[in-house]
Amino acid sequence: MHPTRRTLALALALPATVASLLGAAPAAPARPASSPAAADTDTGTDRHGPKPTIVLVHGAFADASSWSGTIRRLQRAGYPVLAPANPLRGLAADTAYLRSVLAAVEGPVVLVGHSYGGAVISGAALGDRRVKALVYIAAFTPDKGESAAELAAKFPGSTLGDAVSPRSYPLPGGGTGTELVIERAKFHEQFAADVPAADAAVMAATQRPVATAALEEKAGEAAWRTIPSWALIATADKNIPPAAEWWMARRAGSHITEVDASHAVAVSRPAVVTHVILAAARATR
Repeated sequence: MHPTRRTLALALALPATVASLLGAAPAAPARPASSPAAADTDTGTDRHGPKPTIVLVHGAFADASSWSGTIRRLQRAGYPVLAPANPLRGLAADTAYLRSVLAAVEGPVVLVGHSYGGAVISGAALGDRRVKALVYIAAFTPDKGESAAELAAKFPGSTLGDAVSPRSYPLPGGGTGTELVIERAKFHEQFAADVPAADAAVMAATQRPVATAALEEKAGEAAWRTIPSWALIATADKNIPPAAEWWMARRAGSHITEVDASHAVAVSRPAVVTHVILAAARATR
């Protein structure tokens, strides 16, 4: 086995070493008070002021098209939406890129991150008073000094290490880096088990590789310490253990919703994802 793949596999397969941090059994998960399909029908500005721009940040092995179902629903609800491409090259670099995207957005913002995208929004929102809410969709919610790989290894349940293959790519300054892709034959079961096989095959073909450096790089200060947050836990997630998602969300004091879905919850359950985002947008206006 390739050394990088072996290292990742071992890290993701580590036994739970911090279960005691969970304390008592988790409280019953928050459930949407109304139908997830229900959405605002007004547009533009109302008595609460301008609606925030919803910025959707995808994670590893995905691209911005994974938000398509959510984007359609948010646009019907009258919200401006932006879904930039996440470079997936390194946490500091990806965070800086997202900040540059936010600099061109006028007015209030709700930042939404899926998977590794959660780590990116946690850093990009720091010190930006326009960001009114952070929404974590089956995502990493790191604190200072933590990496995505480290957080995925806190609890058992991830099978990602056995599904990825490493590849080399040239670095801008010379030399080579290592990136990971999910093997196409394993993509459906690993990443998107509740998505139709034909759709999962397209997702596998268009997946964006993630640099191992991005998963191993430690986060800086966490914006969720000062900005209200919401979290959607995918209970059938095979990339990030659901127990890890719960632990991170509780630590951040997030408003939590739980759904029976794969890691590709934005594709398989866009109505629920939209409902959580709208709850955050409404609560912070």
